[in-house]
Amino acid sequence: MSDQMVKTMMEDPDDSLIVLSGCGTSGRLAFLIASGFNRELRQLNQMSVCSYIIAGGDRALLSSQEAPEDDPRLGVLSLKKVCEGKKRVLFIGISCGLSAPFVAGQLDFCLQDPEVYTPVLVGFNPAHQARDEPMPGCTFTFFSVVQRMQELAKSHMAFLINPTVGPEAISGSSRMKGGSATKLLLEVVFSAGHAAAFSHTPITYEGILQYMRAYETAVNITYAHREGITALVESAGQSLQRGRCVCYLGWGSLALLGLIDASECNPTFGADFGDIRGFISGGYRQLNNNEGPLASLGPEFYIAHEDFLLLVLPNLSDQDTVVLIYTHSDDVSEVVKMACLVREKTSILHAVCHQTDGDTAASVLNSIPSFSQQWELSTKLVLNAVSTGAHVLKGKIYQNHMIDVQVTNSKLYHRATRLLQKLSGCPESRCEEALLKVLYQMDELSADITSSDITTHTRTARNRSRVVPLALVCLLTGCSLVEAESYLELQPIIREAIALIDKA
Repeated sequence: MSDQMVKTMMEDPDDSLIVLSGCGTSGRLAFLIASGFNRELRQLNQMSVCSYIIAGGDRALLSSQEAPEDDPRLGVLSLKKVCEGKKRVLFIGISCGLSAPFVAGQLDFCLQDPEVYTPVLVGFNPAHQARDEPMPGCTFTFFSVVQRMQELAKSHMAFLINPTVGPEAISGSSRMKGGSATKLLLEVVFSAGHAAAFSHTPITYEGILQYMRAYETAVNITYAHREGITALVESAGQSLQRGRCVCYLGWGSLALLGLIDASECNPTFGADFGDIRGFISGGYRQLNNNEGPLASLGPEFYIAHEDFLLLVLPNLSDQDTVVLIYTHSDDVSEVVKMACLVREKTSILHAVCHQTDGDTAASVLNSIPSFSQQWELSTKLVLNAVSTGAHVLKGKIYQNHMIDVQVTNSKLYHRATRLLQKLSGCPESRCEEALLKVLYQMDELSADITSSDITTHTRTARNRSRVVPLALVCLLTGCSLVEAESYLELQPIIREAIALIDKA
């Protein structure tokens, strides 16, 4: 039914709007999908009908902005602003864990005005596992919102899309399976609606399966290149181990996947923004985000190839890894020119290139989903493998968990506490105490600190690094915070640092 709604919206863009919203990776994918389908509509001389919202605004497209994710009222204000003057809105809220307060606030707002809003929730936890904790200034929880949507789904007044995709390769890293499933599902829905509206192709179960199989083929072709992906992961890992960098240089929509993957490394692995960076040919003109150029916000927001040539290339060495990301339809002469410039600085140059053979191009010229959408998924899979594998090799994963997670909102604060509890075997209260000691840089906590709310703690955490690794080392060894810091300076890999302490 949601694809029928998409068809209806596309046929009446003056009064209708499709809004995709999310936090972090989900918000970035909302931007990618909305931008892609608006681009297809413009190619048909149709009005754009899609818009996106990301918690923290456009700066969150390129850097971690996690505090706004906890604010349901901010989510509502963002939605009202985007939808002003529209008579029909299909709102698609994306929250892989069914947990983001920002999205919960938006869904609750939609449920209160069914004449205008049809809410859709996309996530990958079972409905009964939706977050059931109070949110600031709200009388509802994410779980209660899900319950109301389940009831309304019976009459097609709301939709809940939450298939089980199984555990992530790295526990809690929903940017991988969850992100890929989000892209695949929503593009299938949008493709079906698009084909029905403009090609008069009926929406059928078999047609949906055909779209899904196209993505399955893209996945199989991608992983048929296991040896090349492995070599790229090893190269990127060696660069990070040596304190050097990995740079993605992309063209067209594939470059957006490089920007997205790079932006996820700081909150996921505690990486510095310079460890893995993405650059796009055409810069902000090609990005075409709502708020326009963001370079004035600082170096994290320098994304054009010109920025790479001016600020990064002169400092590259033969220990840095550069990845070119393009398709055969891009300006290959420009790609070759860039490759020659990079070769003067480093021999570690890889390429992720997509193309069709002649027979395929002739037989599925109007492929749905489009080749670009399939190539985007393929690129996402490769780059996720590169950045994750490289950080595994650097020691940023402990017992299959993201250990250097940033503790900058309530979701991550609770995740950090649970992670410490699981890995140390200590009671929850002791794990939270160890976490707070690291946040406040003291071995004894005052009553003022222990009585403060989570918002105060996460605000303090913005200025701290290696929070969870330090707390874990203290819990596992009984050493002081100062001792834990000194050992992790000597050996950043946690299991190795613990071995040093045991020897001492």
